[in-house]
Amino acid sequence: MSDTNAPGDTTDTAGAGGMSGPAGIGGATGTAGATGGLDAALFAAWVEGIAAAVRTDRDRLTALDSAIGDADHGANLDRGFTAVAEALAGGRPDTPGALLSLVGNTLIRKVGGASGPLYGMAFREAGKALGDSPEVSLADLDEALAAGLAGIRRLGSAAEGDKTMVDALAPALRALTQAVQEGRASAEAVGAAAEAAEAGAQATVPMQARKGRASYLGPRSVGHEDPGAASTALIVRALHAAVSRTAGVPGGRSGPAPEGTPRQPVGEPSRRAQEGPE
Repeated sequence: MSDTNAPGDTTDTAGAGGMSGPAGIGGATGTAGATGGLDAALFAAWVEGIAAAVRTDRDRLTALDSAIGDADHGANLDRGFTAVAEALAGGRPDTPGALLSLVGNTLIRKVGGASGPLYGMAFREAGKALGDSPEVSLADLDEALAAGLAGIRRLGSAAEGDKTMVDALAPALRALTQAVQEGRASAEAVGAAAEAAEAGAQATVPMQARKGRASYLGPRSVGHEDPGAASTALIVRALHAAVSRTAGVPGGRSGPAPEGTPRQPVGEPSRRAQEGPE
C-alpha cells in the first residue's frame, strides 16, 4: 500500500502468554491436527515463511512500488520481517496471540512508510482477537484475520477498489470464512484464501488508486499492481505453506483435496463464522 502517513502505537508488549526461550523459529513444526488446533509453533513457522518470501521478492515489491509509490516497499518489509525473525529467535511467545502481537509491535517500530503501521496494526489486532489460548481453531484464525482487516480499514480509511492491500486481504478473508463454514480441512481452507488474495492483487492492475501516494498519479496509476496487495498475497500464501506442512500436505500449494480425502474437523465455529461474512 502506498504511503498514507498512518500513525503507529509503539507500545512494546508481546501480549499475553509466556516465552518459549531462545530456541528461535528455525525448525518450528507446529500443529494443525485433527481437532483443527493451531499452536504458536505453527504461527512462528508462518512468520518465518513470510520473512523468506519477502526476502526473495524484495526487488519485485520495490519495483512495483517504484511505479506508483516511494520505491521502498520491498526494502521496508524485508527490514521489518528480518527484525521480527530476530525478535522471535530471542524467545518465542508461547501462544499464537502473544506471538502475533509481538510481530505487530516489531513491524510498527522497524518499518517505515505506511506499511509498518498498517501491517503492524493488522498483526496486533489479530493477536488481540486470539487472546491467550495455547491453541486456536481455524474459525478463531478467521476471526483474527477479520480483526486485522478491520484495523487496516480503520487506520488507512481504505475500502475494496481503492487499490490497496485491502483488495487482496478482503477477498482472502471471504474465501476463508466460506471454507470454515463448509467445514473444509485447514490446508484446503487457507489455500482458498491464498488463491483469493493472489487474484485480488492481480485485480488491482486496472484500478485507479484512490488512497495513498499512488492516488496522486490519478489515471497514471492504472496498469500497475499495488505493492501492498502483492505483499499481502505473499503473506497469505506463506500462511498456507505453514499450515500445509504441519497438516502433512505435500507442496504447500492450494487446490481441492483429492477425491475421497476425509475433511478435518476445524473445531467449534466462532461467533463470526456462525453469523457469516460482513
